[in-house]
Amino acid sequence: MRLFLLTTLTMCAFAANSILNRLAIDSGASDPAGFAIIRVLSGAMVLTGLVWLKSGRLPLCNRRRLAGAGSLSLYMIGFSIAYLTLDAGLGALILFGVVQITMFAVTSLTGNAPTARQMGGAAIALMGLAYVLWPSGAVQVDPIGAALMTAAGVGWAVYSLVGRFEPDALAGTAANFVIALPVTALPLMLTVGDWQMSGAGYLLAALSGGVTSGMGYAVWYRVLPQLAPSTAAVVQLSVPIIAILAGVLLLGEDASLRLIFGAALVLGGIALAVLRLKPR
Repeated sequence: MRLFLLTTLTMCAFAANSILNRLAIDSGASDPAGFAIIRVLSGAMVLTGLVWLKSGRLPLCNRRRLAGAGSLSLYMIGFSIAYLTLDAGLGALILFGVVQITMFAVTSLTGNAPTARQMGGAAIALMGLAYVLWPSGAVQVDPIGAALMTAAGVGWAVYSLVGRFEPDALAGTAANFVIALPVTALPLMLTVGDWQMSGAGYLLAALSGGVTSGMGYAVWYRVLPQLAPSTAAVVQLSVPIIAILAGVLLLGEDASLRLIFGAALVLGGIALAVLRLKPR
């Protein structure tokens, strides 16, 4: 039960990131690059402060940082720049589809191949997600945006996989954020140029970085060693659905029949892949 609650809390934190991002960018309070930079900066500051209060030691000089901070930077950069040209729903679909495929492929190559039930549940959940997020009307996919979002998906999949071997979730996440800050900030500042952020934009980005990203990722690193990689891959498909439902409840967005049916498919597919069926 504790593992279930922590996993659910983490997925809600990831979904809250989407809500905060949409509030900041859709309202014009922030540009995507500025939001990402302040997000990583505030995450690094909050997590480093917590680590110093707890133990005072930040494991920066560690080989795990190459994979952890590198994959986090790849995710942040690809995610931020891709959404300049991609529809929000299509971008989320590419991101989580790539995360799913990458994690399943890596676990298969390492001898932990997903079962047929897990594959079937993941397929059902992904179809439900596609049904909800697929843009209406003619679909125009910018190839550069799609490539960047694919890179972001690979980055997040690698970040999730290496998190299973992190001995100290809080310290490891803090070190990842600290090292990822300059690696993320420099390409984004060179790519976007003008800095456009209001006070509300700074506040939303700081909240996203310090709380729903920083603390959320630390809890995720704590949960990952207890989850099979295939399970960790499938449960993340719930994040866009939680974000959309939160938009209905908090932002007054419409709850269509398409959303309800698609959400049922996603949750049913996750249940099929994750729950262990008892033999009769």
